[in-house]
Amino acid sequence: MSRFVVIALAALFVLPAQAADTFGIFETIHESSVSFDETTKALESGIQSSGLELHGSHVVRLPDDSHQAKIYVLHSPAFAEAANAESARTVSAQVLRIAVFTWGDDQKTFVNMANPVAHSMVFYAKSADYDYLVKSAEKAADEIRSLVSSVPGTAVGSPIEPLRTEKHYNKYKGDGPARMMAKFRTWQKSQLLIESDLVENFDAVVARVTATLAAGTVSPASEDPTGWETIASIRLRDDAHYIGVTNPYIEDKMVSINSRFRKDGKSDAAPYPGVDHLTALPTDILIIKEGGETLVLHYGQMWRMQLYFWDSGYRAFTANVGVPSAIANSIEKAILSSEQ
Repeated sequence: MSRFVVIALAALFVLPAQAADTFGIFETIHESSVSFDETTKALESGIQSSGLELHGSHVVRLPDDSHQAKIYVLHSPAFAEAANAESARTVSAQVLRIAVFTWGDDQKTFVNMANPVAHSMVFYAKSADYDYLVKSAEKAADEIRSLVSSVPGTAVGSPIEPLRTEKHYNKYKGDGPARMMAKFRTWQKSQLLIESDLVENFDAVVARVTATLAAGTVSPASEDPTGWETIASIRLRDDAHYIGVTNPYIEDKMVSINSRFRKDGKSDAAPYPGVDHLTALPTDILIIKEGGETLVLHYGQMWRMQLYFWDSGYRAFTANVGVPSAIANSIEKAILSSEQ
């Protein structure tokens, strides 16, 4: 592929005015020259031979089956070791996500990732080892790029909106006038307590939450969200367990809302350009040990959805103001259902 074509492709994913000191919460890293199925097989082979550990994958349900997409949830043992001294509350930064999806009129297959560097800028902003952790995140991102290079095609390396400065990520409380919707909360204050237990019951809580989620009935995208599917369940360290969940409702809302107000890459043949934001999935449930207790946490979805979908625009948030609370309430209800 010529240099001109690569630059033109990048323009589809990034605003031309992007400044050199901004970082995308996502990054498109590869344009595949083979089919979607061949791409996923090549990627899975690359993961197996890499230093990353795969914990789950999921075929994403898209409106009208108009695109194909699959996400992968991984972690880097080296990155996890670098952050081992940090608070258990920061482990969301350790979860690595890759997506394969079809995009554009010709439904070409692309690979992107949730950017580990941008996430580290959020979760480790107050760490005494901040610079070291950001460098460790850069190494994890390079590990992802390296394994994806085994897929036939061309490297891209283009950040995807939303784009923000390092300073913005460090103090992230939402964006623009929508910050008030997130109640001006940082990630720490956006971690909401679902329930608590004795610290010695940590393993039992993990087992119970995992089993309760598995037993739930998942509703279709057209209904209010009930039930959640677990994509990945990861014991990241002795005091922190991550569970990544999804359901048809959150998948439909993320893609359709983000696509509605976008123009680039949108057509009758490819109506949902927001498929390139799917590495926002899965949404997080954290079980941690803290202060002599076992805590079950999740994120306020308004904060989280602004982090990943602010490029949808303020109008999209005001028009769908009930979606974040519907998601958050559904997660809480699903986890607490065994106690009712």
